[in-house]
Amino acid sequence: MAPADRVRVRYIVRDVDEAVAFYGERLGFEVAFQPGPGFAMLRRGALELLVNEPGAGGAGQAVADGRRPEPGGWNRIQVEVADLEEEVRALGAAGAEFRNEIVSGRGGRQILLEDPSGNPIELFEPPRG
Repeated sequence: MAPADRVRVRYIVRDVDEAVAFYGERLGFEVAFQPGPGFAMLRRGALELLVNEPGAGGAGQAVADGRRPEPGGWNRIQVEVADLEEEVRALGAAGAEFRNEIVSGRGGRQILLEDPSGNPIELFEPPRG
């Protein structure tokens, strides 16, 4: 896949090594690039997830009005799963934290999983059939 076909999202995290372990072990991401402390690029399919500690690199620096990058918020990536209840059970058994219970809508079912820094990941199961 050519780089132009990839989608990149950046999350600010408290600890890059912790984020790399979480996304790799729990959600199947692979490390694409980790040049040193404070930054890593993870890959899952067409998604490249850039994880950055506050203060590391340009993306971790404060902006002109003094606001500093920090983890958390509500913007999120969506990871599609085949069996949401099984994923929730396995992740819960491994100590993962969720913001809510599974919710259902016309488009499918979802739940918000938190990474170790509090960044949300929407686990999504499309409607069956």
